[in-house]
Formats: sequence, structure tokens, C-alpha cells
Amino acid sequence: MKTRQLETMSLDELWALHDQLTEVLAAKVESKKLAIERQLEELGRKFGGSPTDIPQPRPYPPVQPKFRNPMEATETWSGRGRHPQWVVELLARGGSLEDCRIQ
Repeated sequence: MKTRQLETMSLDELWALHDQLTEVLAAKVESKKLAIERQLEELGRKFGGSPTDIPQPRPYPPVQPKFRNPMEATETWSGRGRHPQWVVELLARGGSLEDCRIQ
């Protein structure tokens, strides 16, 4: 469909077209998904494996927080990963992590 044709259509016609496109796209995506799943199952049978044979990452125990925001006691951080914004701001003001370590 050409852009000029779309521009001449009414709002109701465009919404109807949108609904039709959404249905067609959803059906095609679902069809493609099923085809890929069948292909994966076939490959699994061919090579002697199944999805349950794939090693799973080991579960990590929950980490207790080590730092608490001195301005907002509900905000804590375990010390792992990226610094939360309140830690970044604390360090920018010249504070240290020892100032907010949980005892």
C-alpha cells in the first residue's frame, strides 16, 4: 500500500487496517515461533539432548545489604554491582562508603 493511499484513508479505516495488520502479524509470529520450536526439538533429538539437559546457572544465595543510605534508611545496597545513585551522590559530596556501612 502506498503512502498516498494511507493519507487519504479516514481514521476509522486506518484503525481497521491497524487491527487487521496486528492480527496477521500475531499469527505469523506465532507460526514462526512454533516452526522454530519444532526445529529445536528435532535438533535436540538428532543430537541426543533435550532442553532439560542444558546446564542451568547455579543459584546464588540472597546477599544481605552492607550499606544504608544515611538520608533515606529504606535504601540499602549489598556492595555488589553498580553503585546506586545515592552512593554516587554520597561519594561526589566527599563522603565514604564507611560512613554508611551497616554494623
